[in-house]
Formats: sequence, structure tokens, C-alpha cells
Amino acid sequence: MRAFREAVEAGDLDAAEALLAEDVVFTSPVVHKPYPGRAITAAILHAVAEVFEDFRYVREMSDPGGREHALVFTARVGDRELTGCDFLRVNEEGLIDDFMVMVRPLSGAQALAEAMGARFEQIAKEAEARSA
Repeated sequence: MRAFREAVEAGDLDAAEALLAEDVVFTSPVVHKPYPGRAITAAILHAVAEVFEDFRYVREMSDPGGREHALVFTARVGDRELTGCDFLRVNEEGLIDDFMVMVRPLSGAQALAEAMGARFEQIAKEAEARSA
């Protein structure tokens, strides 16, 4: 999804958030339970922007119907390099209603889990404030 990619690459997380449906479901690469809702998904996006270093998208794929997208990225968390993919599905209004992230290798996923886990309280507070 070109608009989301451009917003993230520009560091414009408000523009990226505007592309999320209210009922978006975020599936983390390191947590079993999905996170439903725009507020928590936006809070996670803001936190991961602080965690990832040298983030860049390197490949984009879309289905012929234009509703399913895959954005492959590279990043670093501390001294761990990782490759990941944002799998996005858009609804009839063109907003992201399903957002799943996968990362590899395991050492990169573990570094991501540790860094995001340390921010979880902040993420929860930010999501609560966004919901109000």
C-alpha cells in the first residue's frame, strides 16, 4: 500500500495512523494474542518507530485486486539485524483492517520482543489516551 509505505518512510506516523480502520486488528510477530483497534495499533506503531533503527522498506507486493499487500523491510534492534514483512489488508474504504507483522531471524525477533516489552506500559497508556 503505497500511501502507508510513504508515510512510514517519511516518519509521518500520524498519516500512517490515518490509514488504519477503527476496527483494525494488529498481529505482532512476538505476541500470541492479536491487538484489536486503531488506538493500540497506532501506539504500537509509534513505539516500534523508536525501537527500529535503519528501517527501510525493500520490496512491495500487492494482489491484483489491490486489497492485500506485503511490504518487506529491513531494520536493526540494537546489534541485531532483522528482515520483516508487514502484511496489510484494506477494507472497502481503502483503510487497513488487518495488519500482521512477521520478522526473522529468531535473534532479531527476540531483540524486538525485549525492546517492545520494555515499552509495553507506555504503549498501553498511549492506546488508552488515544481511545479517550
